[in-house]
Amino acid sequence: MKAIIWTNYGPPGVLQLQEVEKPTPKDNELLIKTHAATAFAGDCEFRRLDLSIFLRIPLRLYSGIFKPTRIPILGQELAGEVVAAGKNVTQFKAGDQIFASAGFSFGAYAEFVCLPESNAIALRPESVSYEEAAAIPTGGCEALTYLRQGKIQKGETILVNGAGGSIGTFVVQLAKHFGAHVTAVDHGDKLDMLRSIGADDVIDYTQEDFADRAEKYDLIFDSVGKNSFSRCVSALKPTGRYLLASPNPTTRFLGGRVSRRTDKKVIILAVEPTQQDLTYLAQLVADGTLKVVIDKRYPLEKTADAHAYVETGQKKGHVVISIPHV
Repeated sequence: MKAIIWTNYGPPGVLQLQEVEKPTPKDNELLIKTHAATAFAGDCEFRRLDLSIFLRIPLRLYSGIFKPTRIPILGQELAGEVVAAGKNVTQFKAGDQIFASAGFSFGAYAEFVCLPESNAIALRPESVSYEEAAAIPTGGCEALTYLRQGKIQKGETILVNGAGGSIGTFVVQLAKHFGAHVTAVDHGDKLDMLRSIGADDVIDYTQEDFADRAEKYDLIFDSVGKNSFSRCVSALKPTGRYLLASPNPTTRFLGGRVSRRTDKKVIILAVEPTQQDLTYLAQLVADGTLKVVIDKRYPLEKTADAHAYVETGQKKGHVVISIPHV
């Protein structure tokens, strides 16, 4: 089968198309014919290992000290068709059309992948395309989990920093679905798209710092983490919640102190997609409540180009890898 092999840590060029052996499912696994995957920012970060030393060392131990020998194929999100199921699999069968999170086992950048049934795997609604379904697991579940933990309420105000990305586009739409007033912050090129998916107000961060506004928010969702922590907290109402999806050791420490000493809460989560959340989100896409924003599509052999585009910071929503089968 064809797969994109991760040959080294570094720039997108370390991703190379190769012929490899088709995997065989274990007793608890599904063999999935992959139709679509995504170029997610998390895949790019892992590929580069451009992370804090606190993450870089354990990730090298996990994937390979000098080269990623233990995880040769990246890709966390996918949609496809079950080809075979191990003898202990009970929920799925050959022919089922599914979408899934591969998680930190990765493997989606290939024509076939094996996943344990215990992974977050759900049936794809007929009206949701493979490409749309593949883009749901990480960004959708991250957005949904943070908004639930933030206890967003109808009539509240939320500011979404980094609203134009894979997570942010889901946060904007889910917050509107839950009845909130949404202010979306991102580059000016993305503002029309953000309005089209429901943002009530938009801010171009290249022209204005949202923290300079007099307005205070019930919630701030931050997928960027580049603004001053103290200024973000100061932009909250007295009982506001700061949902920080891109923390570092400093903001983790400061967040704990704010939550202990004030009525404001800083919420930092490790989100794991679940089958229940995938099913819920897919139904919202199927009935038109949510739109999966797809900016560009690349064939499997151009996965390195897809990663390079993601790293420009220009993408609107999702970048999808299409994997057709003859």
